[in-house]
Amino acid sequence: MLRCVNPPTGSLPKVVGAPLAPYAAHPENSRGRRFPEPEAPTRTAYQRDRDRIIHSTAFRRLVYKTQVFLNHEGDLFRTRMTHSLEVAQLGRSIARPLGLNEDLVEAIALAHDLGHTPFGHAGQDALNACMRDLSGRKAGDEDIAGFEHNLQSLRVVDALEERYPSFDGLNLTFETREGILKHCSLASARQLMRQDETGVARRFIDGGSPTLEAQLCNLADEIAYNAHDIDDGVRSGLLSWEQLQEVPLFDRYRFQALKSHPNLAGRRLLFESIRLMLSDQVYDVIDHTRQALADAGVRHVEEVRAHPVLVAFSAPMARESAQLKRFLFQNLYRHPQVQETADRAQRIVRELFAAYLAQPEERGVRGDAGNARAVADYIAGMTDRFAIREHARLFGSSLFP
Repeated sequence: MLRCVNPPTGSLPKVVGAPLAPYAAHPENSRGRRFPEPEAPTRTAYQRDRDRIIHSTAFRRLVYKTQVFLNHEGDLFRTRMTHSLEVAQLGRSIARPLGLNEDLVEAIALAHDLGHTPFGHAGQDALNACMRDLSGRKAGDEDIAGFEHNLQSLRVVDALEERYPSFDGLNLTFETREGILKHCSLASARQLMRQDETGVARRFIDGGSPTLEAQLCNLADEIAYNAHDIDDGVRSGLLSWEQLQEVPLFDRYRFQALKSHPNLAGRRLLFESIRLMLSDQVYDVIDHTRQALADAGVRHVEEVRAHPVLVAFSAPMARESAQLKRFLFQNLYRHPQVQETADRAQRIVRELFAAYLAQPEERGVRGDAGNARAVADYIAGMTDRFAIREHARLFGSSLFP
């Protein structure tokens, strides 16, 4: 049922979803934005964050950024955008029965991969290596560190988006920014703390947890990519049914699907098995987290921050999920065909980085010619196909003809 929250005088009421639990992130209690702004008359702070993310340039680019299979390898494989949408859907499905803030969950989910490079983790690893090779030099006023896609996602929404006249970035709330910063090295956290007065990276130094909504997005991310990587792996022909039957978590739901539909086969059997697995994982998280919240007795978001992570699988589901992740790592992510493609993708990133650093007029960004961070920002913002075209333009031949 919809309800109104503090409607501004003379304006339409703000529309929000189901009632929130005491331990949820309540928008009226947000720690606010880096640059003060008047509240929106019909939207909560987290709804406004979500809308800004959807309209951003970085979000649109996600449709041409890869997950496991590169953009040119097929139109039906997942992209960063479809992955982000799946994370948002799973997150909202879990958030509502727990009384968490669905709008905050959606905002974090849609933004969590904005800083990812082209070519997925292969591109990230290559760009990180390029930056670390310059360790000890200066990029502007700071030491050059490596490249972390979570930190880059925060950088996108804090600085790189150029949409508003009064500030850089999207000026999102603290809670959305905190959720975007899923992981952060200690060195990067300390550097970020020196630059950012809001303390969004403090928990990586002092300990503690983010909101339950951020914790939920972390887990929904894992649930989503495990499921869709099975789908994409089978679609690509790199994973076989025989291999998947060796994974207890998946094979249990394949058996359930065949028990209900004995003649089911092919893609319908795959889809039904994945659907059953996703549903069971969602219910497992809901049940386990409800019990964990009751046992912890938390009644406010600040008590959540002081407590270890509460949104989680049950122990049996956590073990089986970890086993599935190991299977995908060994049989899909390290498959020779995927690795060969990743090697070429990393070469593109390395050679683009070196070319732009040596010839700043080619890189298409503003700033000091020696600013490695600006080059990293530019490359990280590329889509797969733009990076491939740029490399072919600069070097005269395409590594992905």
